[in-house]
Amino acid sequence: MSLTSRVLFTPPTTIKLSPSLPPSSAFCPLKTPSLSSISPHPSFLRFTHITKSPSSLFARVFSSFNSTATTTPSTMGDAPDAGMDAVQRRLMFEDECILVDENDRVVGHDSKYNCHLWENILKGNALHRAFSVFLFNSKHELLLQQRSATKVTFPLVWTNTCCSHPLYRESELIDEDALGVRNAAQRKLFDELGIPAEDVPVDQFSPLGRILYKAPSDGKWGEHELDYLLFIVRDVSVNPNPDEVADIKYVNQDELKELLRKADAGEEGLKLSPWFRLVVDNFLFKWWDHVEKGTLEEAADMKAIHKLT
Repeated sequence: MSLTSRVLFTPPTTIKLSPSLPPSSAFCPLKTPSLSSISPHPSFLRFTHITKSPSSLFARVFSSFNSTATTTPSTMGDAPDAGMDAVQRRLMFEDECILVDENDRVVGHDSKYNCHLWENILKGNALHRAFSVFLFNSKHELLLQQRSATKVTFPLVWTNTCCSHPLYRESELIDEDALGVRNAAQRKLFDELGIPAEDVPVDQFSPLGRILYKAPSDGKWGEHELDYLLFIVRDVSVNPNPDEVADIKYVNQDELKELLRKADAGEEGLKLSPWFRLVVDNFLFKWWDHVEKGTLEEAADMKAIHKLT
């Protein structure tokens, strides 16, 4: 597998991009920073503006982040956040999402925590890049997951195979052929479902489209994402991570339609994620037909960004 096709680890960054930087296409090809370019920073969550050329983009500022470090209330949020699940709390503050405009141009980055606060979303400061994986087995059944009870946003809802974010790191910022997003998808399929990287090679993901949507979760949290829709047909080994996933199931088209009926009727307390429902209502079944015919390439349209409500 080539260097750009591997999921590379980059420590959390503390850089905030200047809005005046050029569009994301200027980030490719990307280079790994040398150790001489790294300087200490006093606070994990403090941001610094870049005034150098784009070539210095990845001369990142790293911190000696300690998971027990304290931060100010303005950064960490309200006191009730102290009760947040430890794993989810770590991810909310360590993960740096890629901020984009409505044309999918990279404009900066911010913590997962800040990107999902509904007050920030309402201010228009939190649109970030995301992906949704739809994994089918050789029987053309779709793998669904129920999000864990400890998830900060949309706990215990049923959704597509894997939904997450490419992070602000070199391997996941690659725009060409959506390679950065595909690298992120491979990483999260392992993190959430224990699916080995060799079971889901990055070149086997088919990016079919992009949607832009906004959805509240519980009044404090929500989503505002530019979401890449990735399809893949593979038989895989699955070992769900209980910190991320409560349950899984494979469904055929008829079984999914019955699931939709139950959700609409409020039966069994069954709920679906808003992004999954948008994809179901607008694209999924016609794209599923292409899965069964082996003609997924005919369904792809990565030029358009569909604004869905």
